[in-house]
Amino acid sequence: MNSEKTQPRITRESLQEALYLFQFIRPYRFHFVAGLILLFLSSGVFMLFPYLVGIMLDVAQGVVLEFDLKHVGARMAIILVFQGVISYWRIKCFAVVSERTTADIRLALYERLIALPIVFFERNRVGELVSRLTNDVERMYNLLYFVLAEFIRQCVVLLGGVVLLTWMSPRLAGVMLLTFPVIVIGAIIFGRWVRRLSRQRQDVLGEVNTILDETLQSIHAVKAFANEAFERLRYGRVNERVVNISMRAASSRALFAVFIVTILFGTLFFILGFGMYLVQTKQMTAGELIAFITYTAVVGGAIAGLSTFYTELIGALGATERIRAILRTPAEKEERPQVNRQAQRLNADIRLLDVHFAYPTRPDVEVLKGVTMTIPAGKKVALVGQSGAGKSTIMHLLLQFHRPQRGDIRIGGVSIYDYELSSYRSNFALVPQEVILFGGTIRENIRYGRPDAHEEEVIEAARKANALEFIQQFPDGLDTVVGERGIRLSGGQRQRIAIARAILRDPAILLLDEATSSLDAESERVVQEALDNLMEGRTSIIIAHRLATVRSADLIYVLDGGRIVEQGTHDELMARENGLYSSLARLQFNLTDVATSSA
Repeated sequence: MNSEKTQPRITRESLQEALYLFQFIRPYRFHFVAGLILLFLSSGVFMLFPYLVGIMLDVAQGVVLEFDLKHVGARMAIILVFQGVISYWRIKCFAVVSERTTADIRLALYERLIALPIVFFERNRVGELVSRLTNDVERMYNLLYFVLAEFIRQCVVLLGGVVLLTWMSPRLAGVMLLTFPVIVIGAIIFGRWVRRLSRQRQDVLGEVNTILDETLQSIHAVKAFANEAFERLRYGRVNERVVNISMRAASSRALFAVFIVTILFGTLFFILGFGMYLVQTKQMTAGELIAFITYTAVVGGAIAGLSTFYTELIGALGATERIRAILRTPAEKEERPQVNRQAQRLNADIRLLDVHFAYPTRPDVEVLKGVTMTIPAGKKVALVGQSGAGKSTIMHLLLQFHRPQRGDIRIGGVSIYDYELSSYRSNFALVPQEVILFGGTIRENIRYGRPDAHEEEVIEAARKANALEFIQQFPDGLDTVVGERGIRLSGGQRQRIAIARAILRDPAILLLDEATSSLDAESERVVQEALDNLMEGRTSIIIAHRLATVRSADLIYVLDGGRIVEQGTHDELMARENGLYSSLARLQFNLTDVATSSA
């Protein structure tokens, strides 16, 4: 699970995942191929520079008489301009590929995420999903824009450099190939050890920051329990671990510095000394030695670069696996039997027939245990009972967020699973207890109920929801930005925006889930008036803990432990002295009377 703790590696499966995501490159394959060609060309041109520098030195010393410095300098200037032009178009080509491809991947991920069933979000944390949509796609972007190109470039430079070194001086190349790569690879391994300690330090430092964040977020609890000393000790222990790991990392960096100075540079000086001996014995020129040393440094840099880019490549492969895991998860409609029956306006009785249900995340806990009920068309039906009785679960099943393990739900005698899903859900509107608005304007949030609604319809919906008055008091009116999750509006205002959204949708079936439970008395009165307007002439299913809000319901079902234990009107249920509903009602109404008399 934690990719930071394990060493990633290339496997056949990871390569298959990567090749799958490369289908997103297909529309831009011409840019990709052109970029690769320009990459090979620019790498080849780059390898000319050390050779030209050596020629210039030999010309300056009079060893080479065919050219003069101006001639060589002019050629170098032409090559520089040519290299610049090639690099420009190479970067442009890879930019098109990376930007367009990652945009397509982001869109594909987003489309897949919003099409996934609710159970997927119950099993996965939102923060992790957001990470996949941002961090992993960003890794793909880096792979396409920079890492892949540079990895290929370093391979070309390494192979080209070795070939040129062997051609220039086989003896000196033999010495270099026997010693220098071993030293560079040793330095790479040493560097990985240092980076591993650095990651450990970052992990522990993350624990320090977590403790700090938890303490400050819960400062009232810390002080209320007089646990300042406890928190100080807890923070101090983790902080000491940071110091210990940091000192180990510092010792490793010091050893690494000694290794670089003594071994790596010692090897370079040895190659340089042997090369000077060859110059002294007229076996090579000074210019050739300079070119050779430069190529040696280029080859060493390519080896080190391959290690770095290999690590990045492995990380990108891990990101492709996580992205692919989402893209291959079956969408909500893919999990259902494919049906084409369009749901027209569902003005018919709703029947639950011996419904048994347990949430997939808790399969051993049965929430509904053989529920059978009828919700007459056009009537107000209330579901009441203690928390956990199964009221909200029934709404979830009606919206087809889940499917019962046994039993069926029918509207007008037709199973709800025989309808095409989008057309079926278009018959519903939901007003929840905790209304979550989008971060745009009031107009955009109301119009979310029907995006193609006209301005006059939006205003009329706001009026029927008792929201138009407070909206008009804002300087920007309907253009008022509600803030993230509607934070700039009060609870009652958010509820009325949600009701206006539902009114604009004009649903056949209305679901009200504790729509007024979190409001004060005055806000509840205004919202209840708006709800009465909304429920008029349509099937309404109401969940309420405050039984006073369901007195006017045409039918009340009382649930207890996943079963229906009572049903009837308010008066009928109150007449049952030992009934659950009457017990709950007497308790609530007596408490209300006590609160009213105390006030």
